Amino acid sequence: MIRHFVAMTLLLAVSGLSARADEIRSSWDEQYDRIWIGPEYWANPMEDWRLAGGRLELARGGAGRSVHLLTHQLGQQQGRLEMSVHVGRAGGAGNASGAAGFEIGIRSELGDYRSSLIRGRGRTFVVTTDGALQTPAGRTQVDGLADALANGVLLRLTVAPDGTNAGGYTAELTVENPDSGETLGRATAKLDGEDLVGNIALACNPGGRGRAGRGGQARFWFDDWSVRGSKVVEQPEQRFGPILYAMHTLSRGVMKMTAQMPPVGPEDSQAVVLEVPAEIAQSILNVPGVEVTTTDADGQTWAPIARATIDPYSRTAHFRVPDWPDSQDVPYRLVYRMRNRSGEGEVDVYPGTVRRDPVDKRVISVAGFTGHKDTAFPNELIVSNVLKHDPDVLLFTGDQIYEDAGGFGIIREPAEEAVVNYLRKIYLWGWSFRDTLRDRPSIVLPDDHDVYQGNIWGEGGKPLPGGVRDHDQGGFVEPPEFVNAVFRTQVGHHPDAYDATPMLQGIDVFYGDMLYGRISFAILEDRYFKSGPAGEVNTWPGRSDHVKDADFDTSKLDKPGLILLGERQLEFLDNWAEDWFEVDMKCVCSQTIFCNLANYHGPKQEFIFADLDSNGWPQTGRNRALDAMRRGFAFHYAGDQHLASIVHHGIDDWRDAGWSFCVPSTAAGYPRSWRPDAEGRPVQSRPEPGLPNTGDYRDGLGNLISVYAVGNPAEKNRKPVLELLHDKASGYGLVHFDKQERTIRMECFKLLFDAADPQPEDQFPGWPRTIHMYENYGRDAVAYLPTIRVEGRPNPIVQVKNEATDEIVYTVRMQGRQFRPKVFAEGTYTLQLWHDGGGMMRLEYFSNIETVGDDSDATLEVRFE
Repeated sequence: MIRHFVAMTLLLAVSGLSARADEIRSSWDEQYDRIWIGPEYWANPMEDWRLAGGRLELARGGAGRSVHLLTHQLGQQQGRLEMSVHVGRAGGAGNASGAAGFEIGIRSELGDYRSSLIRGRGRTFVVTTDGALQTPAGRTQVDGLADALANGVLLRLTVAPDGTNAGGYTAELTVENPDSGETLGRATAKLDGEDLVGNIALACNPGGRGRAGRGGQARFWFDDWSVRGSKVVEQPEQRFGPILYAMHTLSRGVMKMTAQMPPVGPEDSQAVVLEVPAEIAQSILNVPGVEVTTTDADGQTWAPIARATIDPYSRTAHFRVPDWPDSQDVPYRLVYRMRNRSGEGEVDVYPGTVRRDPVDKRVISVAGFTGHKDTAFPNELIVSNVLKHDPDVLLFTGDQIYEDAGGFGIIREPAEEAVVNYLRKIYLWGWSFRDTLRDRPSIVLPDDHDVYQGNIWGEGGKPLPGGVRDHDQGGFVEPPEFVNAVFRTQVGHHPDAYDATPMLQGIDVFYGDMLYGRISFAILEDRYFKSGPAGEVNTWPGRSDHVKDADFDTSKLDKPGLILLGERQLEFLDNWAEDWFEVDMKCVCSQTIFCNLANYHGPKQEFIFADLDSNGWPQTGRNRALDAMRRGFAFHYAGDQHLASIVHHGIDDWRDAGWSFCVPSTAAGYPRSWRPDAEGRPVQSRPEPGLPNTGDYRDGLGNLISVYAVGNPAEKNRKPVLELLHDKASGYGLVHFDKQERTIRMECFKLLFDAADPQPEDQFPGWPRTIHMYENYGRDAVAYLPTIRVEGRPNPIVQVKNEATDEIVYTVRMQGRQFRPKVFAEGTYTLQLWHDGGGMMRLEYFSNIETVGDDSDATLEVRFE
């Protein structure tokens, strides 16, 4: 098998965990033309580099461009480094200035090789377009070098200990004529040992530190990059790709999976194969025998069950497998065969497990995340703690990326280039979380930043010809090809949509539900159908979505015809709230919560009385959503606010609807807070004495909210990156659904802690908190129906219908054998009871049931055999 970086001789380290390489050499001349360079490299930025004509080429000039070697770094040990590469100006001589060569010892504050890719600094040794060798010691002008560079030169770097006790090194950079071997010039520099630990990279136009946009500087090509020496440590497991990561869901016996791929070329293989153990493949395919493609080192035989073509925009391969054996853990392998010009290729295998549907597990745990800045990439602390918690389901509620992720700006058009620009950013997120994603279901909800908008009021897919400056008018800035590519990378593995009819412009929808472990998850798009505020409600100067005047009557903003979820999603919620087949508890998952809690924004904590980007507006749409949710006793799990909170929502009175948990940002960038105590607001119904900023309030839009916990950021921030993020209230959520007790326990962990040894102070104030499922319809009873007493099988489904209005009041699964239905108007009602032990069957139907008072001992006896 031929690898992109061929190891010539390997000296294995004593530990067996790493190796030192005598020489490794690029093999770009064997690869097809494409954007993605290969699994051993990370290109900054990916969209500006490509393999073309058998060599590596910077296709678009700009500052701070680089290509890092992922599988080899400079270690702590003393040793020698030798590198060489052929380099020349792409397109020959030109007017643009620049430099190309090597960067070594690249390290970030966090020190991880992945963090160093986007936030690292090193020492550069380059040749410049005006004919100089540039080292940390300065410039050395070389006669004729500028002309030679136009055609190509051989650049060599040698670094060796200088023989002093101080541990210093001498570095020598030489430039040669590649045809004659003649040395054209040389330059030397002294380095400290600490300068020689970290990543190795090819560098173009150093400067800008990886945050610069395109243009203004020279382009270069590279070929035959060689690295050798005892200072080099090999880590082959650090390859990234070609199968980058995978996500899946399992619901009602259907398994869906997305394999995320890089931008491979048109001559590369265009398909990914899904394999499972051969004996399981027989049951899935319902055939007596299957083709065994591989027997691994453990003697396990593997067989293909599906093959998926890579989407040309999103670079995803999607699998949908019905009749999945969901009563057992199923190991899987994603397989991709790479090709090269010789017709040979390496087989890449990405393993994982689709866990069984835990229908009999008492407690189902769901980890929740939002707001993923790249500051702490690769987020090792959060990932390690999540793996220790070992949740059953992952929920990512939005802003998996921000536009500045990894640097180098935004490309908005054309769509193809914009998508590749986005893919580089989402790859960082997937790289961080792939070890959590590979073996448990995940729900991933794209939000505004994911589609390159600071805020989005999607208005059902309306285009915005005026671009991002008109985003508050409602609609999508980016073209539908881009938006759909984003959706495929994030929600392509979700269960099938409730109603797959696209939005305007053919933009896909993904709202629907997932049933897993007898928890029913409603998946909403709470931003993409929403009305925009500009021209609709704003009568004030400045931003149309920010009301800063605390005396403004925000009830005027709730105008007829304004949309939050829209009729399509409300219809779905209504039907979902009634469907309890094989369901014990319900949870709504959306981008954000239905109120406007955060009222201090940004580094300066600017006061915003009402924020129309929040889901507290429009108020009528907010109330309709909460009413639909409470009819199914649904808990709400969301994010986006950059402010952790527990809120019990009210429609007509405090606490008459359901509870929400808004998780904190995993890596907070833009802090927000809620500080009514500092404003001197009256304290009403504070849940715990001494717990600040909690109690009954109206938010800036007049919505009734009872705040039980809030995770405000610190008033002062420390400087080290992890401490800074911790002080800005970064962390994640964890919710435990206890199906036996029908309780919901909410936990909210700060960034800096160890899940193996948690302490009370590791959670934000007010967490953990446990509620009962029935509290998600907190409305006070006006009257009751007779108490239902069940003999035989317990836990039937109960539906209450008002006969006067023909309205379904609510549907819920009983806990145990006794339930007293509350109602909110006197009169007569219909009761329907089902038991779904072996399939949904309506066993009992009672009509003309009259309401009774609180002191009544009337009963309704039901028996389920």
